Amino acid sequence: MASRLTEISLDCHDPDRLADFWTAALDWVVLEREPGLVEVGPARATDQALLDAVRSGPVPPTMFLAAVEEGKVVKNRMHLDLSPVDRSRDEEVERLLALGATRADVGQTGEESWVVMADPEGNEFCVLRSLAPGHFSL
Repeated sequence: MASRLTEISLDCHDPDRLADFWTAALDWVVLEREPGLVEVGPARATDQALLDAVRSGPVPPTMFLAAVEEGKVVKNRMHLDLSPVDRSRDEEVERLLALGATRADVGQTGEESWVVMADPEGNEFCVLRSLAPGHFSL
C-alpha cells in the first residue's frame, strides 16, 4: 500500500486569521486549535471512521496553519488549486477577494484559463475553471 496525503502544512504569522479565510474559502471547519496552531478541514466523523477511510483510499487532506516568526519572501514552490463547484470562476474570484484574498502576479501572461491569487498572508493559490453545472460538462 502507498502512503496517503493527509495534511498540508502552511507556515504563517496569524493561524487564526488564515483559518478564518480558508474555512470560508473551502467551506471547511476548524478541527483543532491550540496556541500557534490551527487545523482546518472538511467536517469529519469519529477518529476511528477517519482512520478506516484513510486506510481504504484517499481522503481530502486537512491543513495545518502554524505560527512562525519569519515572513514569506518569495513565490511558493507549491500551491493549492481551487475549482468552484457552484458558480463561475470569475464569481468565485470575486467571492475570494471579498474574503481577503488578493490577485497575485507570478509572471502569468494574461492568457491563462486560471486566476492566480494570494491568501491574506500572501500565499499563492489558483482558481481554475468552474465545475458547476452549465460551466463544465463531460
